[in-house]
Amino acid sequence: MTATAPAAEATVRKSSPGAARGPRRRPGRIRRIGLPYLLLLPALLLELLVHLVPMVIGIVMSFKELTQFYIRDWGTAPWAGFDNYSVSVDFDAPVGKALLDSFLVTIAFTLLSVGLCWLIGTAAAVFMQDTFRGRGLLRALFLVPYALPVYAAVITWVFMFQHDNGLVNHVLHDQLGITDKPSFWLIGDNSFIALLTVSVWKGWPFAFLIVMAGLQNIPRELYEAASLDGAGMLQQVRRITLPSLRPVNQVLVLVLFLWTFNDFNTPYVMFGKTAPEAADLISVHIYQASFVTWDFGTGSAMSVLLLLFLLAVTGVYLALTSRGRRTAS
Repeated sequence: MTATAPAAEATVRKSSPGAARGPRRRPGRIRRIGLPYLLLLPALLLELLVHLVPMVIGIVMSFKELTQFYIRDWGTAPWAGFDNYSVSVDFDAPVGKALLDSFLVTIAFTLLSVGLCWLIGTAAAVFMQDTFRGRGLLRALFLVPYALPVYAAVITWVFMFQHDNGLVNHVLHDQLGITDKPSFWLIGDNSFIALLTVSVWKGWPFAFLIVMAGLQNIPRELYEAASLDGAGMLQQVRRITLPSLRPVNQVLVLVLFLWTFNDFNTPYVMFGKTAPEAADLISVHIYQASFVTWDFGTGSAMSVLLLLFLLAVTGVYLALTSRGRRTAS
């Protein structure tokens, strides 16, 4: 009796309805795992429609001799092959030389803007770590340039940079006497300074916000211990703050670089369709090559070259930063 009882119980469990529930758990687990991907599917489809499809169309257009004569039905435009790319990279010809000059201006503008945004944002975030009266109000004021609409903010700066009645000339020339005469800020070489000023003004609050969020993860005990050991503020920033913020800064610098290099709204609102030579960023230059001269094939080729450059820079940057993290660990 005792020997056959376990076998009988096992037979009953196998034949019972509850025993069949074991294998059915796997489909439920698959459904739970697939649910997040199902919820992400609409966003992925929209991403394909908004970004990937226009990107593929732009690449196809770069291989066509697409001008205003074929804009009604661009699919019938003659096939140009790599001619548009050859024209764009021929730096001895006017088109290629103008593109190279615009590229160099954009590089200088991006490096200065990203560097100043990071420096001002980090300094402000470190300063805001101390508790003092009015800190919350000051934080809110720091974020105003980032919260304002781009067009409204840039148009306001355009009025401030006016030659005759602008606030900048009024302060620098009339009030402080720094300049001998009112300057032209929206034309000539000063246009680069004006564009850089607006870019830094509206970009550093983002760096301030990201760095301030990263500072919340640094234990206060580290600063207290360093203070007891006699470390000053600069030594604490150098030995504690900056090393702890390295992962945050790596992402921040990359995002600022991509945003600034591709910035179109700021120079377009400030200077219109034709920017001064000193402030001819590559985004406006490609727009002018495409929509002003109606040479969409060459403009598309320039856009593809810009995309390849940004992909290369991003890949090299990520490789270097990941290697630095592995070396540090």
